[in-house]
Amino acid sequence: MIEFRLLGPVELWVGDTRLDVGQPRQRAVLAVLAADAGRTVSADTLIDRLWGETPPATARRSLHAHVARVRGVLAQAGGQVALIHCTGGYRLDTEPERVDLHRMRALLERGRHDVGPLREAVALWRGEPLTGVTGPWADRMRQSWQQEHLDLMLAWARAELVAGDPGPVIRRLSELTGEHPLTEPLDTELIRALHTAGRSAEALARYAEVRDRLADELGVDPGTELQALHRTILGGPPPAPVVPAQLPAEVAGFTGRDALLAELDALPPGAVATLSGPAGVGKTSLAVHWARRAAHLFPDGQLYADLRGFDAGDQVLDPGEAVRGFLHALGVPPDRMPPTAAAQAGLYRSLLAGRRVLVLLDNARDADHVRDLLPGSPTGLTVVTSRNQLTPLLATHGARPVRLVPLTAGEAHDLLSRRLGAGRVTADPGATAQIIDACAGLPLALAIAAARVQHNTFPLQAFAGELAGARLDALDAGDSATRIETVFDWSYTALSPSAARLFRLLSLHPGPDVGTAAAAGLTGERPSATRRDLAELVRASMLAEQAPGRYAFHDLLRAYAGKGTRDEAATTRLLDHYLHTASAAAKILDPAQDPLSLEPPAPGVRVDPPVKYEEAMDWFTAERLPLLAVIRQAAAAGYDAVSWQLTLSMVTFLDWQGYWHDLEAACRIAVEAAARCADATALARAHRNLSVAHLGLRRFDEGEAELRTALGISTGAGDVIGQAYAHNSLAALHDRQDRPDLALPEARRSLELFETTGHRVGQANALNSVGWYQALLGAYEESVASCRRALALLEELGDRYGQAHTWDSLGYSAHHLGRHADAVDCYQHAVAIFHDLGDRYQEADTTGKLGDVHQGAGDLEAARAAWQHAWGILTELDHPDAAALQARLG
Repeated sequence: MIEFRLLGPVELWVGDTRLDVGQPRQRAVLAVLAADAGRTVSADTLIDRLWGETPPATARRSLHAHVARVRGVLAQAGGQVALIHCTGGYRLDTEPERVDLHRMRALLERGRHDVGPLREAVALWRGEPLTGVTGPWADRMRQSWQQEHLDLMLAWARAELVAGDPGPVIRRLSELTGEHPLTEPLDTELIRALHTAGRSAEALARYAEVRDRLADELGVDPGTELQALHRTILGGPPPAPVVPAQLPAEVAGFTGRDALLAELDALPPGAVATLSGPAGVGKTSLAVHWARRAAHLFPDGQLYADLRGFDAGDQVLDPGEAVRGFLHALGVPPDRMPPTAAAQAGLYRSLLAGRRVLVLLDNARDADHVRDLLPGSPTGLTVVTSRNQLTPLLATHGARPVRLVPLTAGEAHDLLSRRLGAGRVTADPGATAQIIDACAGLPLALAIAAARVQHNTFPLQAFAGELAGARLDALDAGDSATRIETVFDWSYTALSPSAARLFRLLSLHPGPDVGTAAAAGLTGERPSATRRDLAELVRASMLAEQAPGRYAFHDLLRAYAGKGTRDEAATTRLLDHYLHTASAAAKILDPAQDPLSLEPPAPGVRVDPPVKYEEAMDWFTAERLPLLAVIRQAAAAGYDAVSWQLTLSMVTFLDWQGYWHDLEAACRIAVEAAARCADATALARAHRNLSVAHLGLRRFDEGEAELRTALGISTGAGDVIGQAYAHNSLAALHDRQDRPDLALPEARRSLELFETTGHRVGQANALNSVGWYQALLGAYEESVASCRRALALLEELGDRYGQAHTWDSLGYSAHHLGRHADAVDCYQHAVAIFHDLGDRYQEADTTGKLGDVHQGAGDLEAARAAWQHAWGILTELDHPDAAALQARLG
C-alpha cells in the first residue's frame, strides 16, 4: 500500500519501506501534486508554487526534469500510482486518501461525533507540515494546515470528553495551549477536561490565568462560552447567549440553481464556500436564498456583511469595520471593544468558537478582504461571494469553490415567467427566446429586461428588437446598480492596466475560446506575462477557464469588451500567430506535403509551434473551432491570402479526423479568397481541397466537378505539378465509385507528370495509386511490384502516411494471392500507422479489410473483433460505410 505523507517531512512510503524522494525541489513537486491528488495541476501553477512570482528562465525545463525524476521514484512503487501528463499540466493519479492530509480531512468529517476516526486523524500529524520544503506556497500551506490541526484537536478533545477520557486531552492540550496562548477554544476544552477529571481547582486557576492573559494581551474578557463554563464550575447559571439574525431579504424571482443549492446543502460543518462568477450572474441571490432556507441549521445565529468590494468610488467596506459590526451583533458592548484590529479579530473568532453560526460575506474584493472575517470554527459555516475566484482561500483555508455560470435557457425562461407572468412569456415564444439569448443567461440582465418590459408595457417583440440593436444600452433600468454596462465597469476598473488591455483585445478573437499562445499573439507580449493577465481575468470572473489553458467569456462580456475596440495591428498579429503555427503543425502531420511560402510574421508575433506529432494533433484538436472562425474573419477583413493558406494548413487534420463538413465550409471560403488573390496555383489547390471534403461526404459528382475545375486552372497556368495532383485525386474519386478501370489511367497520367517534374513525393504516391488500381483489376503481381517500388521511395522520404496507404495496397494483393499471413502483417502495419497519425476513416477502412482476411482464414472471432472496431469508428464519424459493416456483424 502506497502512502504520501505531508503532515511532517515530505515522504513516500510503500508498506513499511520509505522511498528516497530526492532533493528538496523534487519533494516540493511531489508535495504540490499530492496536495491536489487526483486533480490536474497546471504547469504554470506548479512553477508558481515551486519558485514563486519570479521563476527563473529555465523553470519550465527544470520542472520537466523534476517531474521525470518523481516518475522514477513512483515507478519503484510497483505501478500503484501514475504521474500523468494532461493537457496543460500534470495529475497524480491516486485516491486522495492515500495522502495523509486528505485522509486526515476525511477522518475529521467522519468523526464529528465518533472518537475513533478522530484518534486516527490525530495520529497522522508528525510535526511541522512540509518540513524541508521552502517558499511562499509551502508557508501558506503550513499556516492553513496548522489551523486545520487546531480544529481537529478541538473536535478530538470534545469527543474524548464525551467518551469519558479526559486524561489524554489534558496532556495534549496543555502542550498546545503553550504553543497557541491566545487561542481561547483550546483553553476552554482544557479547563473543561480538568473539571471533568475532578480537578476543578486547577480548572479555576487555569481560567484566572487565561482571563489575565487575554486582558494583558488583547484587552478583552474571556468569551461567552468560557465564561459560561466558569459559571458552571462555580455552580452558577450561564449567561443567555446573543443570537444575531442579519440575513437580508431575498431577491424577487429567484429560480433554478438546484444543483448549486444541493452543493451548498452538502457542505460539512466548519467549511468555507466561495461563490464566484461574473457580475450579474446571481451570486448574492443564490447565497441569500440558500442561507434563509438553511437558517434553522444555525441556531446560534446568522451574520451578514455586504463588503461592497466592487462598488464605485471609495465605498469598499474595511474588514475591520465588518469585524466590529459582527462584535456588536454578538453582544459586545462598545466599552468592551478591544483597541486594535488584531485583538478585535481574535475576539470575533473566540466568540464563534464552538457555536453553530452561519457567516455570509457578500461581494468580497479578494481573499485579503475576508481573511480576518473567517471564524475558523469547526461547528459553523462561512459563505463568501465574489466576482474574483478567491483561489488563495482554497489553498489556505480549504475553501470549497462554487462556480456560478449563466442560467440555462429553461431557467431563464422560468425567471421571465415569474417576473412577467407565464401567459405573456408563452404568448410570444420567439421574442422570449431572443431576449434570453441577448441576456446571455445573466439573472441581472434578465431582471433588467423584465423591468423594462413591465415599466413601459413594451410588446416582447419590440424590446427584443431593441436588444438586438444595442443590447448594452437597452439593459438599463435607471440607476447604476441596474445598468449592465455600469455593473461591468465596476469589475473592469479593478483590473490592472495590462489585464484590462488584454480583456479588450480578446474581443477581436472570433473563436468560441482562446488559448494562451493566441492571446499572447493578440497582445504581442511574452506568454508568461499573458498568462498572468489571463489568470487575473479568470480570478475577476471576466473570463472563464473552460479547460486548462483555454479561455472564454459569455456574449454580454464579449459585447462589453468589444465596444469601441479596434486594433488592426493586434488582428494582424493574431492571424500571423495562427497561420505560422498551423503551417508548422500541418508539416508535422504530413511532412511530405508541398510547403507553403509564407510572409514573415508581423513584429511582436511569437510563434511557438508544436515539435512532436502528438503535440500537433493536440493543438489542432484544441484550436479547430477557433481556426475555422479565424478563416472566416480573415476573409471578411480582406486578409485573403491568410484565409486560403490557413485553410490549406487544416486540410490534413480535418480530413483525417472526419470533419468533412467543417472542411467543406472552410474550403468554400478558401476558393473565394484565392480567386480574389488572382493566384492560379492557390485557386487550383483550393478546388482540390474542396473535392477532399466532397469525397469524404460521398458527393462524387460535386467532387469530380471541383477536380475538373482545378485541372483546368492548372493546365491553363502551365502548372504541371497541379495537373499531376488533380489526376491523382481523380483516380481516388473513381476508386470510391468502384471504377478502377477509370482510376488506373488517371493514376498513370499523374505518375508521368510527377516524373516529368522530378517530384519524388508525388511519384511515390502515384506509384502506390497505380499499384492499388492494378490490384483492383486483378493484376496482383504487377500491383506488388508497383507498391514495393513506392514503399522503398516513401521510406527513403520518410512519408509515413504514404507508407500506410502502400502497406494497405500490399495487404490487399497478398490477400487475393492467398498469402493470408502476409496480408495480416501488411494490414496491421497500415492500421498501426493510420492510428498513430489519427486518420480515423483510413484506420477503419483498413481494419475492415483486416477482418475480411481473418474471415478468409477461418478465424471468425478475430474477424468480428476487427469489424467491430471499424464499425465503431465509422459510426462515430456518421459515415455511410458503417451500414455495410453492421450487416456483416449481424
